[in-house]
Amino acid sequence: MQHLTLHIDGMSCGHCVARVEKALSRLDGVHVRRVDVGSAEIDYDPARTPFAQIRQAIDDAGYTARPVESAERVA
Repeated sequence: MQHLTLHIDGMSCGHCVARVEKALSRLDGVHVRRVDVGSAEIDYDPARTPFAQIRQAIDDAGYTARPVESAERVA
């Protein structure tokens, strides 16, 4: 399993959080650690669910995701 922190654009409320959490939870090989407005932390198995599939699920939910780089996490 790999840990991944995502920055998610377009989220503004609790409904958005629930929608993203539901989209991620449906993916095989993805464990959702937390979802907040604007971000998510997950553990995932890239052999079962590549990042492109994770990004697509979030896109399909109506948001845009990108991985947070290590330097962004420290700042």
